[in-house]
Amino acid sequence: MSASSRWSDLRLRLLSAAVLIPVAAFCIWQGGAVYDALILLAMFGLAWEGETLIRQPLKTWCGALLLAWPVIAGLAALKGEWSAAFWMIWPTLIFGFPASVPVVVAIIGGLSLLWLRHLPLGMASVLFVISVVVASDSFAYLAGRIFGGPKLAPSISPGKTRSGAIGGLVGSALAGGLVAWLTVPGTQLGGLICGAVLSVFSQSGDLLESAAKRRLGVKDSGRLIPGHGGLLDRFDGLLAAAPAAALLSLAVAAQPFWSILPADLTGGSAHPPILQGSPSHD
Repeated sequence: MSASSRWSDLRLRLLSAAVLIPVAAFCIWQGGAVYDALILLAMFGLAWEGETLIRQPLKTWCGALLLAWPVIAGLAALKGEWSAAFWMIWPTLIFGFPASVPVVVAIIGGLSLLWLRHLPLGMASVLFVISVVVASDSFAYLAGRIFGGPKLAPSISPGKTRSGAIGGLVGSALAGGLVAWLTVPGTQLGGLICGAVLSVFSQSGDLLESAAKRRLGVKDSGRLIPGHGGLLDRFDGLLAAAPAAALLSLAVAAQPFWSILPADLTGGSAHPPILQGSPSHD
């Protein structure tokens, strides 16, 4: 790739990020219908991208149903029918493998992100997961470049190293502890632990997506995000970490999901002004 081509690609990536990051940040901060619409759109996009990737015909009743199913599940969840929404995963299996896989990924990932934002500390919960995933990717890249060493999974993703995986784990723990300290003081230790745990899921999601692309013989999952590839390319780690965070939230009731320690569950949880000022009361 020539220098001009690399610069053109970098410029496109930066322009996409300059648009998408503020939009996503606004939706997360605003919550409510704005955030819900973003996630429903992402669920549809994930299903469409995944089915296109596996060359599933979409201009048929079966294809239309595959695309609509995640959105229907999301709408059911927003009506308060969370159990029914998650149970909608099972009927997709009648479409067989691999047609059902993108739909299952879209439903589980999308519903988890909806669930997290509708928790009492919804904005903080979503920011925690996103911060941890971003830190995992960033620190893994930096550690891999600095320390190198043995490959993590050479047959799946030759560029990933064990030192990078450890770096991602450490970075996620630090990010989790920082977000916990900024949002709910006194839960830092739980934030450190949960950050590390979610990093394992994030890196596993990244590896699974890499394995799927290698099996299909493609470089990117799609072209929905100019300069970045597809939704699965950018959000594979988030789609794996969000369900884990949602499951953790079921164990701590109204407390933040990273309050996994007894001291966290019984201690104070004063909400700083940034959380009290959120316009969404989920």
